[in-house]
Amino acid sequence: MRAIARILSYVKAIRRARRNRSDLAGWLVRRPLLLLSTLFYESMLLFSNRLDPHLKELAELKAAALVNCQFCLDIGSTLAHYGGLTEAQVTELAKYQDSDAYNDLEKLVLAYAEAITLTPTALDLEELRTQLLTRMSKAQLAELAATIAWENQRSRVNQALGVRSTGMAEGVACALPEPRQG
Repeated sequence: MRAIARILSYVKAIRRARRNRSDLAGWLVRRPLLLLSTLFYESMLLFSNRLDPHLKELAELKAAALVNCQFCLDIGSTLAHYGGLTEAQVTELAKYQDSDAYNDLEKLVLAYAEAITLTPTALDLEELRTQLLTRMSKAQLAELAATIAWENQRSRVNQALGVRSTGMAEGVACALPEPRQG
């Protein structure tokens, strides 16, 4: 059921796109194997639903903000809106440690997304894994790690190919790019 709800959110988000709709497809259609493998992995993450989609959306949005992928922030903010994240949760990502918008588990998930995304990592992944495993199963943690890693891949490919924002998030709270640390 979770997968269907997420798919419907994607459909709603894509329908909101107002411009630059074919940026990514225009590149990937030139390499059908890459297009198919991207669609396959995206589908597998949608159907892998051991982890609460709310946590996935937070982690994806945090990674997109750190990488500064305009398209990912656009679609991610829209999916967050459809997924029930509050406006404060979307707009306070950069200061999540001190924000009352997140519970303790959400803060751990955001710290994990930050640790995986920043290179070199400034945080201790082993300590974060240990803390997360007190709150979720190994299967859920594997799904979270794969989700964050995939968002990093998406964000970086989109940046490298110049994939632009489509305007999906117009009218909803939008996450902002975070300044580079270090």
